[in-house]
Amino acid sequence: MAKQKINHYSGIGGQAVLEGVMMRNKDVYAVAVREENGEIAVETDHYKGAGEAMGLTHIPFLRGVFVFWDSLVLGMKALNYSASLFGEEDIASSKDPIAEEGKEKAIMGFTTVIAFVFAIALFMILPYYLSSLMESYIRNSSVTALLEGVLRIAIFVIYILLISLMKDIRRLFRYHGAEHKCINCLEAGKPLTLENVRESSRLHKRCGSSFILFVMVISIILFFFIRTPSVPLRIVIRIALIPVIAGIAYELIRIAGRSNNIIIRILSAPGMLMQMLTTKEPDDEMIEVGMKSVEAVFDWKEFLEDSFGYKFEDEEKIAE
Repeated sequence: MAKQKINHYSGIGGQAVLEGVMMRNKDVYAVAVREENGEIAVETDHYKGAGEAMGLTHIPFLRGVFVFWDSLVLGMKALNYSASLFGEEDIASSKDPIAEEGKEKAIMGFTTVIAFVFAIALFMILPYYLSSLMESYIRNSSVTALLEGVLRIAIFVIYILLISLMKDIRRLFRYHGAEHKCINCLEAGKPLTLENVRESSRLHKRCGSSFILFVMVISIILFFFIRTPSVPLRIVIRIALIPVIAGIAYELIRIAGRSNNIIIRILSAPGMLMQMLTTKEPDDEMIEVGMKSVEAVFDWKEFLEDSFGYKFEDEEKIAE
Protein backbone atom coordinates (compact mmCIF):
# COMPACT_ATOMS: atom_id res chain seq x y z
CA MET A 1 0.00 0.00 0.00
CA ALA A 2 1.05 3.60 -0.47
CA LYS A 3 2.31 5.69 2.38
CA GLN A 4 -0.25 8.21 3.47
CA LYS A 5 1.35 11.42 2.37
CA ILE A 6 -0.23 14.16 0.30
CA ASN A 7 0.63 16.99 -2.03
CA HIS A 8 3.62 15.52 -3.86
CA TYR A 9 4.38 17.71 -6.85
CA SER A 10 4.00 15.67 -10.03
CA GLY A 11 5.05 18.37 -12.49
CA ILE A 12 2.19 17.64 -14.89
CA GLY A 13 -0.48 20.14 -15.83
CA GLY A 14 -2.99 20.71 -18.54
CA GLN A 15 -6.30 22.13 -19.62
CA ALA A 16 -9.69 21.11 -20.93
CA VAL A 17 -10.31 21.14 -24.67
CA LEU A 18 -13.34 20.40 -26.84
CA GLU A 19 -14.57 16.98 -25.65
CA GLY A 20 -11.17 16.22 -24.14
CA VAL A 21 -8.17 16.96 -21.99
CA MET A 22 -4.65 18.15 -22.77
CA MET A 23 -1.87 17.13 -20.39
CA ARG A 24 1.72 18.37 -20.45
CA ASN A 25 4.80 16.92 -18.78
CA LYS A 26 7.92 19.02 -19.41
CA ASP A 27 8.21 19.36 -23.20
CA VAL A 28 5.82 16.52 -24.05
CA TYR A 29 2.08 17.03 -24.29
CA ALA A 30 -0.88 14.88 -25.24
CA VAL A 31 -4.42 15.75 -26.27
CA ALA A 32 -7.02 13.05 -25.64
CA VAL A 33 -10.44 13.60 -27.23
CA ARG A 34 -13.64 11.56 -27.13
CA GLU A 35 -14.68 11.30 -30.78
CA GLU A 36 -18.24 11.13 -32.07
CA ASN A 37 -17.97 7.34 -32.49
CA GLY A 38 -17.11 6.96 -28.80
CA GLU A 39 -13.43 6.17 -29.32
CA ILE A 40 -10.70 8.16 -27.58
CA ALA A 41 -8.19 9.75 -29.97
CA VAL A 42 -4.80 10.64 -28.46
CA GLU A 43 -2.30 12.95 -30.13
CA THR A 44 1.16 13.23 -28.55
CA ASP A 45 3.77 15.79 -29.54
CA HIS A 46 6.64 17.93 -28.23
CA TYR A 47 6.43 21.63 -27.43
CA LYS A 48 9.42 23.70 -26.40
CA GLY A 49 8.45 27.16 -25.29
CA ALA A 50 10.30 30.40 -25.90
CA GLY A 51 11.55 30.51 -22.31
CA GLU A 52 13.00 27.02 -22.54
CA ALA A 53 14.64 27.76 -25.87
CA MET A 54 16.40 30.79 -24.38
CA GLY A 55 17.25 29.07 -21.09
CA LEU A 56 15.13 31.44 -19.00
CA THR A 57 12.89 28.94 -17.24
CA HIS A 58 15.10 28.88 -14.12
CA ILE A 59 15.01 32.63 -13.52
CA PRO A 60 12.36 33.51 -10.91
CA PHE A 61 9.65 36.00 -11.94
CA LEU A 62 10.96 36.23 -15.51
CA ARG A 63 10.04 32.59 -16.22
CA GLY A 64 6.42 33.25 -15.33
CA VAL A 65 6.03 35.63 -18.28
CA PHE A 66 7.14 32.95 -20.75
CA VAL A 67 5.13 30.20 -19.05
CA PHE A 68 2.02 32.38 -19.29
CA TRP A 69 2.53 33.03 -23.01
CA ASP A 70 3.46 29.42 -23.79
CA SER A 71 0.32 28.26 -22.00
CA LEU A 72 -1.77 30.49 -24.26
CA VAL A 73 -0.06 29.27 -27.43
CA LEU A 74 -0.12 25.58 -26.51
CA GLY A 75 -3.68 25.90 -25.25
CA MET A 76 -4.83 27.29 -28.59
CA LYS A 77 -2.95 24.53 -30.41
CA ALA A 78 -4.65 21.86 -28.32
CA LEU A 79 -8.07 23.45 -28.83
CA ASN A 80 -7.51 23.58 -32.58
CA TYR A 81 -6.61 19.89 -32.63
CA SER A 82 -9.71 18.90 -30.67
CA ALA A 83 -11.88 21.03 -32.96
CA SER A 84 -10.34 19.37 -36.04
CA LEU A 85 -11.83 16.04 -34.94
CA PHE A 86 -15.35 17.41 -35.22
CA GLY A 87 -15.96 18.22 -38.86
CA GLU A 88 -12.93 20.29 -39.84
CA GLU A 89 -10.80 19.19 -42.80
CA ASP A 90 -7.63 17.34 -41.90
CA ILE A 91 -4.39 18.99 -42.98
CA ALA A 92 -3.06 15.61 -44.06
CA SER A 93 -5.74 15.38 -46.75
CA SER A 94 -4.75 18.70 -48.27
CA LYS A 95 -2.96 18.88 -51.60
CA ASP A 96 -0.30 21.05 -49.96
CA PRO A 97 0.00 19.98 -46.29
CA ILE A 98 3.03 22.21 -45.62
CA ALA A 99 1.19 25.31 -46.82
CA GLU A 100 -1.90 24.34 -44.85
CA GLU A 101 0.14 23.76 -41.71
CA GLY A 102 1.77 27.18 -42.10
CA LYS A 103 -1.64 28.74 -42.58
CA GLU A 104 -2.91 27.00 -39.46
CA LYS A 105 0.03 28.30 -37.40
CA ALA A 106 -0.57 31.84 -38.67
CA ILE A 107 -4.25 31.65 -37.78
CA MET A 108 -3.42 30.18 -34.37
CA GLY A 109 -0.94 32.98 -33.66
CA PHE A 110 -3.41 35.64 -34.76
CA THR A 111 -6.17 34.10 -32.64
CA THR A 112 -3.89 33.99 -29.59
CA VAL A 113 -3.00 37.67 -29.99
CA ILE A 114 -6.66 38.65 -30.43
CA ALA A 115 -7.63 36.67 -27.31
CA PHE A 116 -4.83 38.34 -25.36
CA VAL A 117 -5.89 41.83 -26.49
CA PHE A 118 -9.52 41.07 -25.65
CA ALA A 119 -8.51 39.92 -22.15
CA ILE A 120 -6.51 43.11 -21.56
CA ALA A 121 -9.40 45.28 -22.72
CA LEU A 122 -11.99 43.42 -20.65
CA PHE A 123 -10.08 42.80 -17.43
CA MET A 124 -7.60 45.68 -17.36
CA ILE A 125 -8.90 48.67 -19.31
CA LEU A 126 -12.65 48.33 -18.64
CA PRO A 127 -12.34 48.20 -14.82
CA TYR A 128 -10.10 51.28 -14.92
CA TYR A 129 -12.55 53.13 -17.14
CA LEU A 130 -15.54 52.28 -14.94
CA SER A 131 -13.71 53.27 -11.75
CA SER A 132 -12.55 56.54 -13.35
CA LEU A 133 -16.21 57.47 -13.91
CA MET A 134 -16.60 57.54 -10.13
CA GLU A 135 -13.63 59.87 -9.49
CA SER A 136 -15.89 62.92 -9.38
CA TYR A 137 -17.93 61.26 -6.61
CA ILE A 138 -15.06 59.54 -4.77
CA ARG A 139 -12.40 62.08 -3.86
CA ASN A 140 -10.10 59.55 -2.23
CA SER A 141 -7.71 58.07 -4.83
CA SER A 142 -7.00 55.04 -2.63
CA VAL A 143 -10.69 54.12 -2.57
CA THR A 144 -10.86 54.54 -6.35
CA ALA A 145 -7.87 52.22 -6.78
CA LEU A 146 -9.54 49.59 -4.59
CA LEU A 147 -12.81 50.03 -6.48
CA GLU A 148 -10.98 49.32 -9.74
CA GLY A 149 -9.68 46.05 -8.29
CA VAL A 150 -13.10 45.01 -7.02
CA LEU A 151 -14.63 45.78 -10.43
CA ARG A 152 -11.92 43.72 -12.14
CA ILE A 153 -12.75 40.67 -10.06
CA ALA A 154 -16.50 41.25 -10.45
CA ILE A 155 -16.19 41.48 -14.26
CA PHE A 156 -14.24 38.22 -14.32
CA VAL A 157 -16.85 36.42 -12.19
CA ILE A 158 -19.70 37.78 -14.33
CA TYR A 159 -17.82 36.72 -17.48
CA ILE A 160 -17.44 33.16 -16.15
CA LEU A 161 -21.11 33.01 -15.17
CA LEU A 162 -22.21 34.22 -18.59
CA ILE A 163 -20.10 31.82 -20.65
CA SER A 164 -21.13 28.94 -18.36
CA LEU A 165 -24.65 29.37 -19.74
CA MET A 166 -23.37 27.86 -23.00
CA LYS A 167 -23.76 24.09 -23.28
CA ASP A 168 -20.29 23.56 -24.79
CA ILE A 169 -18.64 25.62 -22.04
CA ARG A 170 -20.42 23.63 -19.34
CA ARG A 171 -19.00 20.43 -20.88
CA LEU A 172 -15.58 22.11 -21.09
CA PHE A 173 -15.78 22.84 -17.35
CA ARG A 174 -16.57 19.16 -16.70
CA TYR A 175 -13.47 18.10 -18.62
CA HIS A 176 -11.60 20.73 -16.61
CA GLY A 177 -12.78 18.90 -13.51
CA ALA A 178 -11.60 15.59 -14.97
CA GLU A 179 -8.14 17.07 -15.57
CA HIS A 180 -7.87 18.21 -11.95
CA LYS A 181 -9.18 14.93 -10.59
CA CYS A 182 -6.53 12.92 -12.44
CA ILE A 183 -3.69 15.10 -11.14
CA ASN A 184 -5.08 15.21 -7.60
CA CYS A 185 -5.44 11.43 -7.59
CA LEU A 186 -1.74 10.92 -8.35
CA GLU A 187 -0.48 13.70 -6.09
CA ALA A 188 -2.44 12.14 -3.23
CA GLY A 189 -0.54 8.88 -3.77
CA LYS A 190 -3.35 6.86 -5.35
CA PRO A 191 -3.10 4.67 -8.48
CA LEU A 192 -4.72 6.14 -11.57
CA THR A 193 -7.92 4.10 -11.61
CA LEU A 194 -11.43 5.19 -12.49
CA GLU A 195 -12.62 4.74 -8.91
CA ASN A 196 -9.71 6.67 -7.38
CA VAL A 197 -10.00 9.53 -9.85
CA ARG A 198 -13.77 9.71 -9.36
CA GLU A 199 -13.28 10.16 -5.60
CA SER A 200 -10.58 12.85 -5.99
CA SER A 201 -11.23 16.58 -5.72
CA ARG A 202 -11.94 18.62 -8.84
CA LEU A 203 -10.15 21.62 -7.28
CA HIS A 204 -6.39 22.12 -7.58
CA LYS A 205 -4.11 24.90 -6.31
CA ARG A 206 -2.12 25.11 -9.58
CA CYS A 207 -5.21 25.79 -11.67
CA GLY A 208 -5.24 28.59 -14.23
CA SER A 209 -8.32 30.04 -12.53
CA SER A 210 -6.28 30.49 -9.35
CA PHE A 211 -3.48 32.04 -11.39
CA ILE A 212 -5.87 34.61 -12.87
CA LEU A 213 -7.20 35.49 -9.43
CA PHE A 214 -3.62 35.94 -8.16
CA VAL A 215 -3.04 38.25 -11.14
CA MET A 216 -6.05 40.36 -10.19
CA VAL A 217 -5.12 40.61 -6.51
CA ILE A 218 -1.50 41.51 -7.32
CA SER A 219 -2.70 44.14 -9.80
CA ILE A 220 -4.78 45.74 -7.02
CA ILE A 221 -1.68 46.01 -4.83
CA LEU A 222 0.61 47.37 -7.55
CA PHE A 223 -1.89 49.84 -9.00
CA PHE A 224 -2.66 51.06 -5.48
CA PHE A 225 0.92 52.30 -5.05
CA ILE A 226 1.76 53.26 -8.65
CA ARG A 227 -0.19 56.38 -9.56
CA THR A 228 0.05 59.23 -12.06
CA PRO A 229 -2.25 62.14 -12.95
CA SER A 230 -1.94 61.37 -16.68
CA VAL A 231 -4.83 59.18 -17.91
CA PRO A 232 -2.99 57.82 -20.99
CA LEU A 233 0.02 57.02 -18.80
CA ARG A 234 -2.19 55.15 -16.35
CA ILE A 235 -3.40 52.89 -19.16
CA VAL A 236 0.13 52.38 -20.48
CA ILE A 237 1.38 51.48 -16.99
CA ARG A 238 -1.39 48.92 -16.54
CA ILE A 239 -0.51 47.23 -19.81
CA ALA A 240 3.25 47.46 -19.22
CA LEU A 241 2.95 45.88 -15.78
CA ILE A 242 1.13 42.78 -17.08
CA PRO A 243 4.42 40.79 -17.47
CA VAL A 244 5.49 41.83 -13.96
CA ILE A 245 2.14 40.80 -12.50
CA ALA A 246 2.18 37.50 -14.40
CA GLY A 247 5.71 36.78 -13.15
CA ILE A 248 4.75 37.34 -9.51
CA ALA A 249 1.51 35.36 -9.85
CA TYR A 250 3.38 32.42 -11.39
CA GLU A 251 5.81 32.26 -8.47
CA LEU A 252 2.91 32.23 -6.02
CA ILE A 253 1.03 29.51 -7.90
CA ARG A 254 4.28 27.54 -8.16
CA ILE A 255 4.78 27.69 -4.39
CA ALA A 256 1.14 26.74 -3.84
CA GLY A 257 1.62 23.62 -5.96
CA ARG A 258 4.54 22.46 -3.83
CA SER A 259 3.38 23.33 -0.33
CA ASN A 260 0.40 22.59 1.87
CA ASN A 261 1.04 24.75 4.93
CA ILE A 262 -1.64 26.92 6.49
CA ILE A 263 -0.42 30.18 4.91
CA ILE A 264 -0.46 28.68 1.42
CA ARG A 265 -3.92 27.22 2.02
CA ILE A 266 -5.22 30.66 3.06
CA LEU A 267 -3.67 32.36 0.01
CA SER A 268 -5.05 29.64 -2.26
CA ALA A 269 -8.57 29.68 -0.80
CA PRO A 270 -10.03 32.42 -3.08
CA GLY A 271 -8.69 30.65 -6.17
CA MET A 272 -10.12 27.35 -4.99
CA LEU A 273 -13.50 29.05 -4.55
CA MET A 274 -13.22 30.44 -8.07
CA GLN A 275 -12.75 26.90 -9.34
CA MET A 276 -16.21 26.07 -8.06
CA LEU A 277 -17.33 28.09 -11.11
CA THR A 278 -14.72 26.97 -13.67
CA THR A 279 -14.83 23.23 -12.92
CA LYS A 280 -17.75 20.82 -12.74
CA GLU A 281 -18.03 17.16 -11.83
CA PRO A 282 -17.20 14.94 -14.85
CA ASP A 283 -18.81 11.64 -15.74
CA ASP A 284 -16.83 8.40 -16.02
CA GLU A 285 -16.32 8.79 -19.77
CA MET A 286 -14.77 12.21 -19.26
CA ILE A 287 -12.52 10.83 -16.53
CA GLU A 288 -11.36 8.06 -18.87
CA VAL A 289 -10.31 10.70 -21.41
CA GLY A 290 -8.31 12.53 -18.74
CA MET A 291 -6.62 9.28 -17.69
CA LYS A 292 -5.63 8.52 -21.31
CA SER A 293 -4.07 11.95 -21.61
CA VAL A 294 -2.06 11.48 -18.39
CA GLU A 295 -0.84 8.02 -19.41
CA ALA A 296 0.40 9.36 -22.75
CA VAL A 297 2.89 11.76 -21.12
CA PHE A 298 3.51 10.53 -17.56
CA ASP A 299 4.74 7.31 -15.97
CA TRP A 300 2.44 7.50 -12.97
CA LYS A 301 3.47 4.12 -11.56
CA GLU A 302 7.09 5.22 -11.34
CA PHE A 303 5.95 8.48 -9.74
CA LEU A 304 3.98 6.65 -7.04
CA GLU A 305 6.86 4.25 -6.40
CA ASP A 306 9.42 7.07 -6.07
CA SER A 307 7.26 9.56 -4.16
CA PHE A 308 5.07 7.30 -2.03
CA GLY A 309 6.90 3.98 -1.90
CA TYR A 310 4.06 2.23 -3.66
CA LYS A 311 4.86 -1.43 -4.47
CA PHE A 312 3.08 -2.45 -7.65
CA GLU A 313 5.08 -5.68 -7.96
CA ASP A 314 3.75 -6.88 -4.58
CA GLU A 315 0.16 -6.15 -5.67
CA GLU A 316 0.65 -8.04 -8.92
CA LYS A 317 1.96 -11.07 -7.01
CA ILE A 318 -1.02 -10.99 -4.66
CA ALA A 319 -3.39 -10.74 -7.62
CA GLU A 320 -1.80 -13.85 -9.15
